[in-house]
Amino acid sequence: MTQASQAAAFHALQPAIWPEAGISTETVPYVTLHGACATSLAQGGVTFAAGGMISVDGYFNLFNLGKWRDCCGGMPLALQLRGQGRFQLTVWLASRERSWERIHCEPVTLAGELVLPLDLQAATLPRSLLFFDLMALSEGVLDDFAWGTPMPPRQTPDLMLSVTTFRREAAVADTVARFRCFRATSPLRDHIRMLVVDNGQTLTLAPGDGVSILPNANLGGAGGFSRGLLEARATGATHCLFMDDDASVHMGAFTRTWMLLAYATDPRIAVAGAMINEAHRWQIWENGAVFNGGCRPLFHGTDLRNRNWVFDMEFDTTGPMPEGHYAGWWFFAFPVDQARHMPFPFFVRGDDVSFSLANDFRCVSLPGVASFQESFTDKAAPLTWYLDLRSHLAHHLSLPDKQIGAGRLMRMVAGFYLRTVLRFHYDSLSAVNLAIEDALRGPAFFADHADMASRRQDLKAMTVTEAWQKLDPAEPVPKACHGRLSRWKRALMLFTLNGHLLPLANRFGSDLVIEAAHRENHREVYGARRITYLNATRTAAYTVVRDRGRFWRESLRLARNSLTLCRRLPQLRAEWQGNYAGLTSEGFWKEKLAIAADRA
Repeated sequence: MTQASQAAAFHALQPAIWPEAGISTETVPYVTLHGACATSLAQGGVTFAAGGMISVDGYFNLFNLGKWRDCCGGMPLALQLRGQGRFQLTVWLASRERSWERIHCEPVTLAGELVLPLDLQAATLPRSLLFFDLMALSEGVLDDFAWGTPMPPRQTPDLMLSVTTFRREAAVADTVARFRCFRATSPLRDHIRMLVVDNGQTLTLAPGDGVSILPNANLGGAGGFSRGLLEARATGATHCLFMDDDASVHMGAFTRTWMLLAYATDPRIAVAGAMINEAHRWQIWENGAVFNGGCRPLFHGTDLRNRNWVFDMEFDTTGPMPEGHYAGWWFFAFPVDQARHMPFPFFVRGDDVSFSLANDFRCVSLPGVASFQESFTDKAAPLTWYLDLRSHLAHHLSLPDKQIGAGRLMRMVAGFYLRTVLRFHYDSLSAVNLAIEDALRGPAFFADHADMASRRQDLKAMTVTEAWQKLDPAEPVPKACHGRLSRWKRALMLFTLNGHLLPLANRFGSDLVIEAAHRENHREVYGARRITYLNATRTAAYTVVRDRGRFWRESLRLARNSLTLCRRLPQLRAEWQGNYAGLTSEGFWKEKLAIAADRA
């Protein structure tokens, strides 16, 4: 079969992403190596001896044909290879529950760049993936590759990356430096830029090279990203990408995002990045999430080293997202003109959920578009419990599509109650009560306390037993000791709320030591009277003890708050729904951020 050495035109829809020092040095999520071949962390690419082979079938580099067709319609596709040597190239078309097709299986000779048009007549199913194997027939090098098309883009997005930061100078400086290096050599350099919204007003970075720095009042992530969206509109950006300041993202993710937006046939298309566990860089923390009485991450725990798991995840995420889907703001690119509502003034936690649910975006995830993030496990504290429950209540009260009855609302509150009380987290239970009380105060409370200054101090003061304390490095780390009761004993302990309802329970029970990965697993704390929790790095800990006095005070307080919530539910719904549009308007945020009318 004769191959053209180079196509007349080639637009790289999905450039290769390679393992990268400082991001992830795992190999299998990118490419699978077989035999005599090796990758380079410094330059990317693969060097082969004869017989060596790679399979480009990992999460970061397979091509989800079904998603591109669904979002962009039919287009001709091609595979671009750059390198030297003679290889056997096999391009595979994988579809769910049927035999895979080899759409190309021929020797190829690389002497620089080769663009191979792909015959996709066999690709008739809506959920299909493309990947390839490359086996060296002689010594050789694969410098790079890309999936692309000869078809020009339908539109030219002007994409502004909006980064909100608060006193994380080193992290944001590294992000800016990486972005500037990427942009300097990218064909998209005239259509992509970055705005750093500095809520701490402490950055000394110089603007330029596609990066702007904007000091901003500290109204949390909601205020920072609102400022970014206002600037995007004021400067003519067609799309805005919200992302975290540490931005542990492969720069190739920006190209993939821009290209999907450039070829999209639906103006509502938005790209939602996945989150990968920073401690285990082969593990999905979430690839999208659903809110329905609570936040539920999708595909949590998916092992990116397992091709079958990755393929199943990609098949399942092709097509419409499930009801209640929302996108996290560690990486979320959306069309500016489709954002009918600005973020709600939550400060942090819940603003991304509300923004996704209130606006009519069509969210899409793409392979390799992901951010490596620190696990949420160590971050859980009374403050986060407060923020989570009050945002959950606000979603159900303010969004008509999420309106639920008093019974389901109480089941949600009961879930928060059990997760705190079973683990003796009375500080968090007190924060849960405060969250309900503030939701009862109505949306005006959120508007008046957009900076959360007083509440942050209140919650800090009430965090007595659940504050991490550094361990003495000269002392041995406490040995893990998790509860291991049988099922019937766990059922008994649940019935007694882990001993709280037993008058003499404090005389009995185990002293447990729970590691961070098991911190939310209440099954492992049954039968305890004292629990020490270790953080993920085993450098800090805190200890809680069963306290029946605090249990009764906070439980009765929760009962009173719940009854009030149920009694006032119709009035609260009317108040929240009637004020939501005003609190998510440009005018509200311009006033809060003290932006002059002629500035944004």
